[in-house]
Amino acid sequence: MAQYFEIHPKNPQPRLIQQTLSILREGGVIAYPTDTSYALGCQIGDKAAMDTIRAIRRLDDNHNFTLICTDLSQVSTFTKMGNDAHRLIKKLTPGPFTFLLDATREVPRRLQHPKKKTIGVRIPDHAIARTLVEQLGEPLLTTTLIMPGETDALADPYDIRQRLEKELALVIDGGVIEHQPTTVIACGDKTIEIVRQGIGIAPMLEAV
Repeated sequence: MAQYFEIHPKNPQPRLIQQTLSILREGGVIAYPTDTSYALGCQIGDKAAMDTIRAIRRLDDNHNFTLICTDLSQVSTFTKMGNDAHRLIKKLTPGPFTFLLDATREVPRRLQHPKKKTIGVRIPDHAIARTLVEQLGEPLLTTTLIMPGETDALADPYDIRQRLEKELALVIDGGVIEHQPTTVIACGDKTIEIVRQGIGIAPMLEAV
């Protein structure tokens, strides 16, 4: 049965953050708020927890997982980030963007795209998500909490608890968050392009 923490979205309570970290380190899968939707999260090295996320969302092997990072330094540890990508990410974060980059050896192979060997990274503009990652000391493996057959993420934490209380270890209530998809930007060796336009606006990449 999932635990349920009401955490302040602007000033997260340190005691509840520490309890959340303990749940993550013990292999738990959590539902938590970001700046664009609720998401599922677990430790990056925990295969069983990742398999739980796959089962909840019925994901195939081609799904692009995302790492929630706290800053550019952490992004550079887990991805191969060229100078142009570095400048772009610095300019656009924190915010509603997902960047697809080549993964380094720090990223377990099972988390990488099987053909492209890429990983998504985010630096969200949300105090709960950022605080969790900062204090965890590593990125949080994450995916948007979209249930099978649906197009939008679950927005109400009470609904999340009712539907997933047996699968999750914890639901964090940070208020109702209506799903607004991130803008996805692929950062290749020679090209940087928007592959999905979401809520995030990147005028420097828009066609003239």
